[in-house]
Amino acid sequence: MTQTIAPRVRILVLLLLAVTGALLAGAAPASAHAALTGSDPGQGAVVDTAPTQVSLTFSEQIAVSDDAVRVLDPKGKRVDKGDPANLSGTTYTVRLLSGLPDGTYTVAYQVVSADSHPVAGAFTFSIGAPSETSVSACAQASDDGLVGWLYDIGRYVSYAGFVVMAGGAAFVLACWGRGAGVRAVQRLVVSGWLALTAATLALLLLRGSYTTSGKVGDVFDLSLLGDVLQTKTGAALVSRLLLLAAAALFIAVLFGAYDKRDAEEKRDLTFGLAIGGTVVAAGLAASWAMSEHASQGLQPGIAMPVDVLHLLAVAAWLGGLTALLVALYRAPADTPVGQDAVQRFSRLAFGSVVTLVVTGVYQSWRQLGSWSALTDTRYGQLLLAKIGLVVVMVAIASVSRRWTARLAEAPAPAAREEEEERGKEKQPAGAGKATGAGKGESGNGESGKGESGNGESGKGESGKGESGSGKGGDARAAQLARQRAAMESARQKRLRDADPNRFGLRRSVLAEAGIAVVLLAVTTVLTQTEPGRTEQEAAAATSASSSSSAPTGQGTGAVTLNMPFDTGGENGKGVVTVDLDPARVGDNDMHIYVEGPDGQAFDIPEVKVAFTLSAKGIGPLPVVPDHITTGHWSASGVQIPMTGDWKVEVTVRTSDIDQVTVSKNTKIG
Repeated sequence: MTQTIAPRVRILVLLLLAVTGALLAGAAPASAHAALTGSDPGQGAVVDTAPTQVSLTFSEQIAVSDDAVRVLDPKGKRVDKGDPANLSGTTYTVRLLSGLPDGTYTVAYQVVSADSHPVAGAFTFSIGAPSETSVSACAQASDDGLVGWLYDIGRYVSYAGFVVMAGGAAFVLACWGRGAGVRAVQRLVVSGWLALTAATLALLLLRGSYTTSGKVGDVFDLSLLGDVLQTKTGAALVSRLLLLAAAALFIAVLFGAYDKRDAEEKRDLTFGLAIGGTVVAAGLAASWAMSEHASQGLQPGIAMPVDVLHLLAVAAWLGGLTALLVALYRAPADTPVGQDAVQRFSRLAFGSVVTLVVTGVYQSWRQLGSWSALTDTRYGQLLLAKIGLVVVMVAIASVSRRWTARLAEAPAPAAREEEEERGKEKQPAGAGKATGAGKGESGNGESGKGESGNGESGKGESGKGESGSGKGGDARAAQLARQRAAMESARQKRLRDADPNRFGLRRSVLAEAGIAVVLLAVTTVLTQTEPGRTEQEAAAATSASSSSSAPTGQGTGAVTLNMPFDTGGENGKGVVTVDLDPARVGDNDMHIYVEGPDGQAFDIPEVKVAFTLSAKGIGPLPVVPDHITTGHWSASGVQIPMTGDWKVEVTVRTSDIDQVTVSKNTKIG
């Protein structure tokens, strides 16, 4: 619910975009969310003699447990000994058993990055020559199973609870003081507190299994819980629980003593509650900032306060929006949320959005580092989705702003009711007051029941006297008062629901809240995703490490092989082209193109490739590429274990029975 963008705001947006471009263009190196950047032996390398240890280099400091790094022989038996050790900086080593035989070995690692996320992976290296292995090089991370799923839910619930609790309380204090006495608003804020508390406790219990085994049975392992309490994330979760105790006291005062004060006393108490609530909310937000992306990488001293401010702005906007929605739908008829409260929230939301833009620009620069990371990495793609959702919310908010303006210009329900009453008074006496007399005087009043039935003549004088009349009269008066109150409440609700401006505001705010739910989910996933800057730096470092570890004389240029084929069947002639890049030991990218005699690309049912190094008795090593587009197949991560003259065989099948295998030799290295 933001104000219509004025020229000054448009200028501000343009300036922010310009600053974003300048920041992304001149980004300096940083890291957050650890990634493997190098190893010794290298991935896919073939060494002549067995190494005494395996070294792993990461993009940042990590936390390692006893089984963080495992080295397995071709049969799946562990050949490492001792615990991983920090060799220097971000390099960690594990020692190997002596006398290891030739073959392919698998290195599997599972560590925790400094920003609290588990990181797992695996790769292979060979001693002497590659061999078959029973070990899968695809590591199963501890956060991939049921525990990881529960942990992700806990993170979402904790964010949602914080937003609802902090934003709902801010809405009451800053926009609608009367809301402190509204039961629906009270339940909303208390529900946010309960959700955040329960989610924090769940995260504390799940954390040990989430970063180690991933097993549900380890959730209640007290030894793992003790280990968690000694980590930065564990300290952050415990701090959050302590701050939630202070938040409970704040909520009790807000909906207790504050609600019972008169208007003048409320003004005096509002300032103190605002200060105290802001301190508690900032502390809760800091429990995320101190243990996640903001605490690592470039400029953590600036990034953490900015992250706290960003979370507070999110809570004020989305949490206040939720409270407004509840007030519009659930507030009692005698305490409707007025246009003044809506307008105050509109100003609060506008300030929150401006804060989100400013802090979001800084966070984007810090976590992306380049324009390419915005589209080429998962973090950047999620960030684009988040930006799109915010834009949609702002667009819907402009509609809400127009409904608010119409609501302020339209006559209040009470004024309309007075006009209706004046219209009734101008009606003939028989039409207007006869009905009331029939119910009030003849039915329940003095003439009907008051005097003849229950009044002085009936019971007061002839029956039970004045004492009995007093008790019966008081009960009847209380009953009539309740009836009148119910009728008045129903009338007020009918008038409120019949107001087209308020109905339109309800719908637009409901649409905003629906987008907010999705936005919060995307934000939760974003906090668990490796930043684009780190992803690109890790890829570049891995490529550089592989190149630098290549043996002397090994080639690094792409190889292109053109091989004519003829399967003998219909449309069986053509040329198959194999591009291998960079044609070196280790990972390679392979592209296959099939063209007809006329040079036009065309599809065939199947194409397969095999690599054979006859001099060393290696191969054939089969590769089944994926079909990309017409006449184009591709495969990534094609492993070439050593240098030499390799025979590249391509099997081309043009029908169910027509196929041929063509080959060429090429020098790798």
